[in-house]
Amino acid sequence: MLNVRPANLPDSPSLAWELAPGKPALARIPGLADMAAARAWLATARPELTRALHTHGAVCLRGLPLAEVGDVAAVRDVLIPEATPYREKATPRSDFGQGVYSSTDLPASQRIHMHNENSYTLTFPGLLLFACLTAPEEGGATPVADCRKVLDRIPAPLVAKMRQTGWLLRRSYSDHISTDWRSAFGSDDRAAVERYCADNLIAHAWQEDGNLRTGQVRPGVVSHPVTGDEVWFNHLVFWNEWSLDEELREILLDEFGPDGLPFRTAFGDGSPLTREDLAAIQAAYDAATVREPWQPGDLLLVDNILTAHGRDPFRGDRRIAVSMGAPVELAACRPTVPPAAAFG
Repeated sequence: MLNVRPANLPDSPSLAWELAPGKPALARIPGLADMAAARAWLATARPELTRALHTHGAVCLRGLPLAEVGDVAAVRDVLIPEATPYREKATPRSDFGQGVYSSTDLPASQRIHMHNENSYTLTFPGLLLFACLTAPEEGGATPVADCRKVLDRIPAPLVAKMRQTGWLLRRSYSDHISTDWRSAFGSDDRAAVERYCADNLIAHAWQEDGNLRTGQVRPGVVSHPVTGDEVWFNHLVFWNEWSLDEELREILLDEFGPDGLPFRTAFGDGSPLTREDLAAIQAAYDAATVREPWQPGDLLLVDNILTAHGRDPFRGDRRIAVSMGAPVELAACRPTVPPAAAFG
């Protein structure tokens, strides 16, 4: 779906996209009685959905008969038949089965900053599919931001720095905070983890307590492999220490020290991001962000290269399922700097 129109499908239906300030492109899909009808309609609509994604970066479909995990898997199999493994796990998710997961299990009060899924891996999902099974009582939207617009709004010196150096991610795995290395790499075999790190340009060091620290440099500005659009593509703000709540940041630094933070980011040459830098980048994200409150059955399709996503805090039960696929290799995105293993 990222770039190919299936040859055996008829001309796709013409969708009436609702375009409103502050909201993602939305199409209402009436008259689909069951999942069989929904699958058939989506198969026909794939070319139009692909065009819309390349234009808008993310699109919302309202009116599909989505009610359970099996429905999400069925839709995913039509729209994103090629799965992408979840590598180098960083946040807790529940496995709903059939290749469908919770969007995140982080606390409801916690805002999730804008990011591109798995921007720190060498192969990442090109497409994300979010589906609303239970809408929260208040808040809880999945905001999205067009990364073409984000790049245009970031101050030129910061963009130039990112083009020249990329960004550095340092992780400290722990059984006490964040993710332990066994969960992150899906293995309790140290040798297997070391091979993965070597194969994926990740520096690693085992600590005396048996925990692991890693470091990797990745490009922060890349080009979409189909449209050619250049985008801001990274986790620089999401995992930077200045993004933490001030009180939590001080507690973590006092307890674990700078090297013990679960995540730390910097520019690729190791130079730190200042508060002012973070504020400028965050302002660019905010200016490009749109959101639509969830309704049961909503489907949000996201081009993971063109568009960053996050999560708003919420109250009440919230069940948003996610599946990801259409894998893209970093090399296909014409990175401005090569990836590298480094602690900085």
